[in-house]
Amino acid sequence: MKIMGIIAKWLFILCLPFLLLTASLGWAVNSHWLYNYGFEKYSVVQTPELAEFDLEAIADELIDYFNSGEDYVSITVTSDGEPFELFTPEETIHFKDVKGLIRLDYWVLGGTLLYVLAYAAVCLFWRWKRYWRQLAWAVFGGACLTLAFMLALGVGTLLGFDQLFWQFHLLFFSNEFWSAEGYMLLLFTGEFFYDAALFCALGSGGLALIMGGLSGGWLIFTRKRAKVKK
Repeated sequence: MKIMGIIAKWLFILCLPFLLLTASLGWAVNSHWLYNYGFEKYSVVQTPELAEFDLEAIADELIDYFNSGEDYVSITVTSDGEPFELFTPEETIHFKDVKGLIRLDYWVLGGTLLYVLAYAAVCLFWRWKRYWRQLAWAVFGGACLTLAFMLALGVGTLLGFDQLFWQFHLLFFSNEFWSAEGYMLLLFTGEFFYDAALFCALGSGGLALIMGGLSGGWLIFTRKRAKVKK
């Protein structure tokens, strides 16, 4: 029974970084603010090929697509009074691959969230308060592990983002349609993904810092109170 408790605790600690990171990634995929921020910061709206288009509407349709049951994205725009499909067949295949990764992110998010909540519920509603301290230590440990991961990700992003980004595509995509020439690369520049990676790292790290601070503070407070009682 004790061994099972130790395994459950360490599984919680390992789940926490994945939970926070997948939550940050899910936010990034669905954040209208992030899309518009990137379009404005990198002057995408001033790109001659995109000047006629409603970029906010395109972002809305992409977000809807990522959360829909459609296999391929289909966004129609108008140029010189003529409607046409915004993305090439190669780009739509890449978006389908991206959508598969987003769905994987949702599954990992849901699975880790379910386990974390179940473990926390067992610890909080168990009879002995020593399980509360066990939960606090697990949260603190998971938060520290998350901060270490996010620090490594942040340093890697700052020092060699282009290489990391390239390796990511080679690892997760079976084709090179991510480099297909078209409107996709005009809308989403490498700088956009650089900022998105930093936002995700900062978001996950910030949540971990809050959780670690609260759990660590509670552990220190209860320890001091126990000493006073003695």
